[in-house]
Amino acid sequence: MRVLPVGDRALLVELADGTEAQALHAELLRRRAAGTLRVREIVPAARTVLLDGLDGADGPDGPGRLAAELPGWEIPPLHPHAGAVVEIPVRYDGPDLAEVAAHWDVPVTEVARIHAATEFRVAFCGFAPGFGYLTGLPERCAVPRRATPRTAVPVGSVALAGPYTGVYPRASPGGWQLIGSTDRVLWDHAREPAALLSPGVRVRFVPEDTRAPAQEAR
Repeated sequence: MRVLPVGDRALLVELADGTEAQALHAELLRRRAAGTLRVREIVPAARTVLLDGLDGADGPDGPGRLAAELPGWEIPPLHPHAGAVVEIPVRYDGPDLAEVAAHWDVPVTEVARIHAATEFRVAFCGFAPGFGYLTGLPERCAVPRRATPRTAVPVGSVALAGPYTGVYPRASPGGWQLIGSTDRVLWDHAREPAALLSPGVRVRFVPEDTRAPAQEAR
């Protein structure tokens, strides 16, 4: 663990990998909820966690004290079944199914089975409002991004890149491998919260019958 100051009231914590970052994020949320940590924003990324808006009530030396204490914290491992679960119906009809199957060395039909049998967790969010980077697939299932990104990826596309799964919350350019689609709304500014997915949330993909009419977006 390495703790770096960011301005006067923020710290950036660098971890060895995503698993450690997710565990620290969960511990920071727990301590904030318990009232033992006063911080406005806790923002996880692939291998870092940003603590922004550290409470000035701890005095001007508060961030420095926390930076010195953090490496000595006991961080419990993340419990695999902790946190809320979001189910996302998906039609495994993506144009890159065959390419992903080739990378995994399995029949095309196995891609949907493996993906739907996996429980994912939102490691962090970014790229676009409502886009979550989901972890959970075994390391052997990592796939490269497309050599040539698409200029337009449809909203609701379920995609893979590296170790992550994601769902495009809006139409945009993108280089991820597309394996399916969903009608679930990932970002709705009129909803509270606007984002369906947030760091720490568990996600399951539920296969739809591709012959049936698309379900109404929820």
